[in-house]
Amino acid sequence: MCAACAYTTDRLTVGPWPALAAEGNGADLASTVAAILTPAVTASLPDEWQGPFGPERARRWIEQRDGEGATLLARDRRSGQAIGLLVLHEIADATAAVVDVRLGYLVAESAWGQGYGRELVAGFVGWCRGQPAIRSLAGGVEAGNVASIRILEACGFVPEPGAADGDSLVYRLDLAT
Repeated sequence: MCAACAYTTDRLTVGPWPALAAEGNGADLASTVAAILTPAVTASLPDEWQGPFGPERARRWIEQRDGEGATLLARDRRSGQAIGLLVLHEIADATAAVVDVRLGYLVAESAWGQGYGRELVAGFVGWCRGQPAIRSLAGGVEAGNVASIRILEACGFVPEPGAADGDSLVYRLDLAT
């Protein structure tokens, strides 16, 4: 379901990463991803995701993400510049014919502090609200990552009680409410 997700916001075009990478400035997907995954961007991520990334490491990272779920690429609508990634993992509930979606998002350093993270997540929430089979969204965040916590809260996510894991918190948005 999320693999087919595509949406636009005021400043972003977001969709499946192979298609959007092909449209962008002649760069291949691995080079595009490597440019986003700088050490500063990956600092609060699991150890195996921390930078630096070159094209070969980015190719392996892409293969791993493709094996686990869907990843969307976000491009600035004006410049065509890749500014972020939305990493999605669906958890099916066969008894209810719905899915819960775990999300993670990464915004390129060059786009920090400009509201792109909030716009990326808010656009995804809007898309999900039009998908009756998506029951909830959840995202993990380091307790000290104040910017990401603010993004999730601004998009309607609330802390999930008892879901903290070490220094990580889980924020959840129930779409039925």
